[in-house]
Amino acid sequence: MAIPWQVLDRFETDDEGVLELRKRGAGDFLITVGTQILMNSKAQRSEMALGKLGCHQLKKHPNPQVLVGGLGMAITLRAVLDELTDCAKVLVAELNPKIKEWCLGPLAELTAAAAADPRVTVKIGDVAQLVKLAKPESFEAIIYDLYRGPGPQTDRRNDPLYGSRAIEQCHRALKNDGVFAIWGENPDPGFESRLDSAGFDVRCERPGKGGYRHAVWVATKTNCTLKNHSPQRKRKIQ
Repeated sequence: MAIPWQVLDRFETDDEGVLELRKRGAGDFLITVGTQILMNSKAQRSEMALGKLGCHQLKKHPNPQVLVGGLGMAITLRAVLDELTDCAKVLVAELNPKIKEWCLGPLAELTAAAAADPRVTVKIGDVAQLVKLAKPESFEAIIYDLYRGPGPQTDRRNDPLYGSRAIEQCHRALKNDGVFAIWGENPDPGFESRLDSAGFDVRCERPGKGGYRHAVWVATKTNCTLKNHSPQRKRKIQ
């Protein structure tokens, strides 16, 4: 007989409906909005891969600066921290203070209290604004683990997260050879083209074997100027 879900907490959001944190058994959590499941603690392979792929190159970096967009269950954050030295600094942008409260409370058992790690600062705010206001070459890595990833519906130029302007802002905020890693539901050639045009070397991973496999893009900032500013290459917005 299936164990019923217990609602640990719930609250009304401004635009998405009622958000709930549910639990059944040991380490089995759901975050739902209305009738939709947003996150399941038993299905996190792409989130773990995102954090690892985004920060793998920083294992020996003495004091990397990393920006993470979206806290969620802090699964990605845990994977990020596991790749970093003790002197790293990780800034997490999360829109909803309740999510932070959950990660410091009942969800902490999933991640060895990643959100409370002394290397971590959780800022309640929009990651797109943090990127826009960041000084040039502020971060070794920028990780986007957001509710909605890029897709065909994305405005090619003006989307605040995945449009070409936003991508160029991420490029500017990263140091040379820095990595911009992004979670998405499915591969999106248009998004990859925008990353390429902004000066990133891009690959798309599909973590796991079998079942539904999400997309993880790993985009590395090249040491040259933006490709779309090169006289040999015309600007192309996908």
